[in-house]
Amino acid sequence: MAKYKIKVKTSAAKEIKAIDSKKDRIAIIRKIESLSENPRLDGAIKLSNKEKYRVRQGQFRILYQIFDDIVEVNVVKVAHRKHVYREKR
Repeated sequence: MAKYKIKVKTSAAKEIKAIDSKKDRIAIIRKIESLSENPRLDGAIKLSNKEKYRVRQGQFRILYQIFDDIVEVNVVKVAHRKHVYREKR
């Protein structure tokens, strides 16, 4: 199976940098890197009514899209589980 190219949206990169705990940031980055091998990891859940998936990393959630035709994963949001699904107004 081909390795997926990982793209992280600028806003998602800022969200990762804003996480206080270095240990959590490292764990999140490793989880994102693991998506290149298998974007449909055990525990990855497709969000209803959206073409996005989510995966857990501790208290944080990583939301991403999978594009099989171009072999790419786009990380669109990284946030604490309390805030990840709230839409901006």
